[in-house]
Amino acid sequence: MRFTKMHGLGNDYIYVNCFDEKVENPAELARAVSNRHTGIGGDGLILVGPSQTAEVRMRIFNADGSEAEMCGNGIRCVAKYAYERRLCHVGGDFAVPGQQSFGASVNIETGNGILTLGLAIDEADKVQKVCVNMGQPVLRAKDIPVNLPGQEVVAQPIEVLGEQLAMTCVSMGNPHAVFFCDHVGLIDLAKVGPAVEHHELFPKRTNVHFVEIDLPTEFTMRTWERGSGITMACGTGACACAVASVLTGRQGRLCTAHLPGGDLELNWCEVDNCVYMTGPATEVFEGCWPNG
Repeated sequence: MRFTKMHGLGNDYIYVNCFDEKVENPAELARAVSNRHTGIGGDGLILVGPSQTAEVRMRIFNADGSEAEMCGNGIRCVAKYAYERRLCHVGGDFAVPGQQSFGASVNIETGNGILTLGLAIDEADKVQKVCVNMGQPVLRAKDIPVNLPGQEVVAQPIEVLGEQLAMTCVSMGNPHAVFFCDHVGLIDLAKVGPAVEHHELFPKRTNVHFVEIDLPTEFTMRTWERGSGITMACGTGACACAVASVLTGRQGRLCTAHLPGGDLELNWCEVDNCVYMTGPATEVFEGCWPNG
């Protein structure tokens, strides 16, 4: 089975072209290839295949084999992968309201519906940067889902490992719990992350983020991803953190997220209520895995 290793800000996945390859058991394959000691090494497996409703379809399997609805860093890499391998037809201009315009666009089917992406293509016909319209954030508790009463979950007290924390919840097609703190580097993420991920409030588990506000337009974050653990970056999580920053009155709608793997430009646009995320996509290497 041919594969390609790619990453978005260090959030790395193994990509398989399912136009050509057949994957019988993606959950088992995800666990095998993701292992950083005995496999290829990555945060999970992403399958790129035909779609009945978009140019291509992506399916995401975490390192533990569980299937995720959406991956912001992963979808940027899928756009680059599909464009450079001519797996898709490219559409016209993609514009971020009030910001820049991209000369090419592509539609990708995900577990969170069809998303549209703008491609920044260089003179060598390579995709260097991708902007994703991540859609409107989901804020109603039962739709995130989180088992709490009321509509929005903003600065909600929650007990984790004997401590009281203030939690804001957002779904960007997958669930996120956001916690603001003074110093993200002091958080024992390997301990707190899984405790929140598997908390009884989250029927589908959750991604976990700790956020430190740097400036009115910048924040630093660290992530524990559902099914993968500590990762270098989380695109949907960065979007969720940007929304949470606005909901708690900490920042405006246009900001930059600093992640361990690099930066993402974010815009929770007032015009259409959608979150736009812009960042790089990088191909690392190709290879052949002995089992499909």
